[in-house]
Amino acid sequence: MNYAARTLAFVARFVVLGLAVAFIVGLFWPGSGSMLRSHLASVRPLAVAPMPDGPASYADAVAKAAPSVVNIYANKMVTEQPRELYSDPVLQRIFSVPTGPARTRRQQNLGSGVIVKEDGYVLTNNHVIANADDIQVLLYDGRVAKAQVVGSDEETDLAVLRVDAGNLPAIPMSEEGVKPRVGDVVLAIGNPFGIGQTVTMGIVSAIGRQLNLSSLENFIQTDAAINFGNSGGALVNAHGELVGINTSLIGQAVGAEGIGFAIPVSSAREVLDQIVQTGHVVRGWIGADYGAISISADSGLPSAARGVVVNEVSPGGPAARAGIQPRDVLLKLGSEDILDASDLRRHEASLKPGTAVEVSGLRNGAHFTASITPTQRPPTPMQPLRKVQ
Repeated sequence: MNYAARTLAFVARFVVLGLAVAFIVGLFWPGSGSMLRSHLASVRPLAVAPMPDGPASYADAVAKAAPSVVNIYANKMVTEQPRELYSDPVLQRIFSVPTGPARTRRQQNLGSGVIVKEDGYVLTNNHVIANADDIQVLLYDGRVAKAQVVGSDEETDLAVLRVDAGNLPAIPMSEEGVKPRVGDVVLAIGNPFGIGQTVTMGIVSAIGRQLNLSSLENFIQTDAAINFGNSGGALVNAHGELVGINTSLIGQAVGAEGIGFAIPVSSAREVLDQIVQTGHVVRGWIGADYGAISISADSGLPSAARGVVVNEVSPGGPAARAGIQPRDVLLKLGSEDILDASDLRRHEASLKPGTAVEVSGLRNGAHFTASITPTQRPPTPMQPLRKVQ
């Protein structure tokens, strides 16, 4: 009880002392109370800036790009031989039944295309229009125009068409040298299954993909949904600028999902320019097969290999005439460093046939240089993974 009384008396003394101090302050500084209250009222908790978000809608990008994407209907006549009732030759002779003459029918391929020049040039995939007798293009505004093939390039699976129509909106292309990055948002615009123009969204999953190691492929991989009929359609960025031409996919038949590929706009632009100027594409060829340099994990060398190793030299080809030998390591072509096999393949293709270029590298550990005069690249048999009609 005495303890409780002492505690209460202690608290009472401090309360009385506080009131006395407040009285004295108020007596000598009459405005101090209101000043203190106004100061405390002006103090606010720090505001937390909201995290920046992506756009809630990509409608502006679609409105910018979609009018340039067209539907393509490529028709051709195919001849069908009558079916034999029996596969065994003996049964065919015994039960010979007239099967009738061969008949022809019209086969139609569906695809998409992109208007790249206001004077009627349209980019699409070569496999969409290959061997077609008649090509019809459905424009965004509902008009139908007949298309003529200006030229095609089987190696990159690109073709250039020309339509005779006015008021054609050319798609804006991403700036030259500005490459898409892994993680960038992209939109695929095309005509899947012939149901009409459709837009799907995803991201750039990878860049520089090669599905056929002997080809010039340099695909953009994306998880934006690409279906049959999207071939030749546009892959655009979040600003509505063309970054690629949709071309192929790995389908669910092999258990894959969300793995589609597009040809980069840089490659499409090169093919377009050559076909418009000359009607075909010319590429350089040095006549050698080469591959990556294997680096052991415990070698002490950097993991990012530079250069290529020559696996095989074509007899009588430019490399053979220049003295290039198998197991040579090539480090530089002209003034450009060779990064890897795909990098050299692209540099090789850009060479002008008949114009000599210096190549340097290592042979048995010793430095060497040689002068190669490339010729025109011979046709390369293509083995597409799976094209999207």
